[in-house]
Amino acid sequence: MRTGAFTAVNRLETAVRALRTAAPHELPETARRALARGYAADGVQLYLVDYGLTVLRPVTAPPETGHPVSVHNGPAGRAFGAQEPYLEPAGDGRARVQLPVTVRGDRLGVLSVELPDADRARAVLPELAEIAEVLGHELIVAERDTDRYLLARRTDRLTLAAEMQWQLLPGRSCARPEYELGAQLEPAYAVFGDNFDWSATADHLMLYVTNGMGEGTEASLLTNLAVNALRNARRAGLPIADQACLADQAVFAHYRGRRYLSVLMFDFELGTGRARVVDAGSPLLLRLRAGRVERVDFEAQLPLGMFEETDYVAQEFEVRPGDRLVSVSDGVYEAVSPKGEVYGDGALARAVQATRLLPAAEVPRAVLRELTGHRGRGAPDDDALVVCLDWHGR
Repeated sequence: MRTGAFTAVNRLETAVRALRTAAPHELPETARRALARGYAADGVQLYLVDYGLTVLRPVTAPPETGHPVSVHNGPAGRAFGAQEPYLEPAGDGRARVQLPVTVRGDRLGVLSVELPDADRARAVLPELAEIAEVLGHELIVAERDTDRYLLARRTDRLTLAAEMQWQLLPGRSCARPEYELGAQLEPAYAVFGDNFDWSATADHLMLYVTNGMGEGTEASLLTNLAVNALRNARRAGLPIADQACLADQAVFAHYRGRRYLSVLMFDFELGTGRARVVDAGSPLLLRLRAGRVERVDFEAQLPLGMFEETDYVAQEFEVRPGDRLVSVSDGVYEAVSPKGEVYGDGALARAVQATRLLPAAEVPRAVLRELTGHRGRGAPDDDALVVCLDWHGR
């Protein structure tokens, strides 16, 4: 028993050490060798989810290419959606384990591992899950030094504006005991100015939802300036009203009122659910509470950069455990169906109600699918942004 326990610990530590010391561009190959050596795995494949959250793309060694798999169905898609390991038979007593690769709630992809014995696969499942988690952390670090994993997520070439926007984002989901967050931008490969940002401390969550103005790189440049101005003010320790003032000055100083953008800013106290809010010409906010969807309106203030030295005032707001907040840009709530129905007039509330049982990370993708059906055509006229916050409280 002692020998077996030591062997289990040793093989896990060896695999983890190999990943942490691997060259940034060699993480998939390192994982493959470590799992073969320690677990007799003879089939290991890393899949990363694409920007549009539609497929899981295999990370292969150039010039090799692999076949993507859907995030909506199949074993890998099931593991990704449920965020739980999924074990499937692979014939002749073999088993294939699909393991979610996730970092603090940010869903990166799936690690597929094939083992020669199904019973052994079940026994080592916790170890494999830990290896997949470590791999996720190493992928985040490795992206500072290699483009391999960013390229693997692309089913198509990004426009320059989209490249700038995706590099500006903090992630697409995150989770802590007090809350869960999920967000998504569409069209994923040609977004312009919509954006989201968040930052957490021990006692606060700051959340920003930006509705950009214009198209192409000009829109992306405007959003980059505003978001970095907000981050600069936040990192200086300023409250959100002052953050808005400084970002407003930065945008006006550059554009002199020719361009501006809307932003909805929250500063949540994690211990109480109380929040301070600045609504600068904002995106729309809906709240799902006790099964009822309602629009939340704040006192609208001027968009950032419209006039010189605008003063902003924070309003009081409160969330309760069980609340779900869904914020969307005008590309969502102003979308029109072929029959002339505006999405935000009723279809959006129905979509929020219909997705109430999904985790926060899945809601933006589901709402955007509903939006595509509502529009009745594939190509949108504007960016579409959905951000979902589930509040659990302490």
